[in-house]
Amino acid sequence: MINKLVKLFTDPFYFAQKGLSENISGFSKYIKGKVLDVGCGNKPYQKLFSCTEYIGLEIDTPRNRKNKNVDFFYKGGRFPFKNGEFGSVVSTQVLEHVSNPDAFLKEINRVLKKNGYLLLTVPFIWDEHEQPHDFRHYSSFGIRHLLESHKFKIIACRKSINDIRVIFQLLNNYIYKKIASKNYKIRTIFYLLLISPSNLLGSFLSRILPENDDLYLDNIILAKKINA
Repeated sequence: MINKLVKLFTDPFYFAQKGLSENISGFSKYIKGKVLDVGCGNKPYQKLFSCTEYIGLEIDTPRNRKNKNVDFFYKGGRFPFKNGEFGSVVSTQVLEHVSNPDAFLKEINRVLKKNGYLLLTVPFIWDEHEQPHDFRHYSSFGIRHLLESHKFKIIACRKSINDIRVIFQLLNNYIYKKIASKNYKIRTIFYLLLISPSNLLGSFLSRILPENDDLYLDNIILAKKINA
């Protein structure tokens, strides 16, 4: 409870992370068996899944080599796994940074078992980040078309933070990049003065204003491999 309050008052990405966590949790029952997390980072959602094994895969860079949560590294081409090795694949906020999404999804399809599930999240409305490796953001129609063209059946597609909070999240992004100081003490003061009112007001207004499915932060997609 205390941790949630701290995030509400000081986390510039409170809305985005809350929406992703809640929606991923809603699909967690489908993620079973041996699971591959592609672009795993620090494996932030591993605790949401009940699985026999959870494998993290990352691009081989000096920075990623320091991450002790990564189990396997690759150069960006073929995944270092056998065909049909995994019952489920998870990839969160990664596809937008992939220069060749067709090859990437082909590899995910290859390592998935038949009827295995893919849980994928990608941003729709967001600022450029991790430059210069931010290649594309996806509408719900775009990501659906891309997955179906790679022999995935869409089971469900949710739009995360599809209300007034999207505006406050973008405001927080601006504050985070352009106003907040690198000095920890000064940054904390900025966050308390600017981020906390934004998070509080956004949370309140989202309860009384209507949703808007045309303007949202992220797509959360559950898909199933349908080819042999």
